[in-house]
Amino acid sequence: MYLLGYDIGSSSVKASLVNAESGACVASSFYPKNEAPIKALQTGWAEQAPEDWWQYVKAVTADVLTQSGVDKADIRAIGISYQMHGLVCVDKDLKPLRDAIIWCDSRAVPYGRKAFDALGHERCLSHLLNSPGNFTASKLAWVREHEPATFEKIHKVMLPGDYIACRMSSTAATTMSGLSEGMMWDFQEQRPAQFLLDYYGIPADMLADLVPTFGMQGEVSSSAADELGLQTGTPITYRAGDQPNNALSLDVFEPGEAATTAGTSGVVYGVLDRVAYDPQSRVNTFAHVNHGPLPTSPKGEESQVRLGVLLCINGTGILNSWMRRTVASPLGGSEGGSYAAMNDLAAQAPIGSAGLSILPFGNGAERVLCDKEVGASIHGINFNTHTQAHLLRAAQEGIVFSFAYGMEVMAQMGMSLTTIRAGRANMFLSPIFRDTLAGVTGAVIELCDTDGSVGAARGAGMGAGIYADHHEAFSTLKKLQVIEPDAALQPDYRAAYERWRELVEGLRIKD
Repeated sequence: MYLLGYDIGSSSVKASLVNAESGACVASSFYPKNEAPIKALQTGWAEQAPEDWWQYVKAVTADVLTQSGVDKADIRAIGISYQMHGLVCVDKDLKPLRDAIIWCDSRAVPYGRKAFDALGHERCLSHLLNSPGNFTASKLAWVREHEPATFEKIHKVMLPGDYIACRMSSTAATTMSGLSEGMMWDFQEQRPAQFLLDYYGIPADMLADLVPTFGMQGEVSSSAADELGLQTGTPITYRAGDQPNNALSLDVFEPGEAATTAGTSGVVYGVLDRVAYDPQSRVNTFAHVNHGPLPTSPKGEESQVRLGVLLCINGTGILNSWMRRTVASPLGGSEGGSYAAMNDLAAQAPIGSAGLSILPFGNGAERVLCDKEVGASIHGINFNTHTQAHLLRAAQEGIVFSFAYGMEVMAQMGMSLTTIRAGRANMFLSPIFRDTLAGVTGAVIELCDTDGSVGAARGAGMGAGIYADHHEAFSTLKKLQVIEPDAALQPDYRAAYERWRELVEGLRIKD
């Protein structure tokens, strides 16, 4: 018995086939092998063709079936993870009317800002838990104004994962979690956000039908089965955006738990058990995968609040790679050696980098700083004291401190993070990064062996009832390493952080 999971990313589509009993991934593949193209017809725009995603899905499906030799009849359920905040517009034949406007497209920023002011900040935050921002609803408002002929033909709007599920099943559907990430769910009214739809002039019937995050969402049609090489009728039983799904992949379901990634940019995604928002909208809040009716209450009499609060730091691994090119190399401009060698050199400097602090905000406007673009900066450098080692350590500490700074916002919302889980990849390969994060936050860091497509497969098993709950679904999740905070060193980490924090606050006051 097997479960098939897909992760529809903006750079590639990945698929994993998981043995439901053992939890082992028996085959995985991604496509394209080079990064998928993103169309930028104007500065700040980013679009992809939904048909391309479908071709990638076909390629990876064929590959995992070939690798594994698994009989298609033994695949019991399908789960889908996807790049968040995108907009796919389809006609009555469920065919795309235009390329998808994806998550990193910024054309709708003025629309969200204007709606936020016109509708009132408190109203938007209390109902949407965010400003309308540059999310899916605002992108659709842009289409309505600039492409009215296209807008008139729209039958349904969907998120990228909804579209792939639609191609598989010929059923246009979405989830409450999906609507919340598009700013189209009203948490007070517990229904689609009619007040924002009305403001933007979006008919409510443009929204796809609502299905549960876990449960029957559709079945693979005969035509899709022929294209994919799957069994007709295979159920699609789970879908979620990439960050909620990353949390699921790491078995992050309950308050006090958080999932984090630290690649080019970094994310901390923590679970909150009450409806709350940041008045300054420095973090985003969405319905987590297990928000809403309990599985044991099919009519929805019992519900639980499980919100995912998302902190994003743009200047994360990109700072470390900049350090590699410009500081780790004696001449600058080359690759500068391995990251492992950089970590060894950075370890020669003490906690706090002998008074050297680096603010990592050099990769665009940071939401945690109220969308200000303050740039990266180095503070306290002493030409007689500081070396490459101090600079390299201060860079890693600055990245961790930016996480901690955002986590203070999360704490103000009532979230107390005691466990942080991540894959052992990117910045989490660095002992300094891991130890500093544990030391400054006091949280236990758990590094696990998983990825988004494997998580989507396990989610499908939950939705199909193969697993009774997430405890059973993730009972085989491998913890590769556990990092406990060192109580003796915590005062040193906190002192370095407070010095760093004062610098950030000074920038904000000056602005």
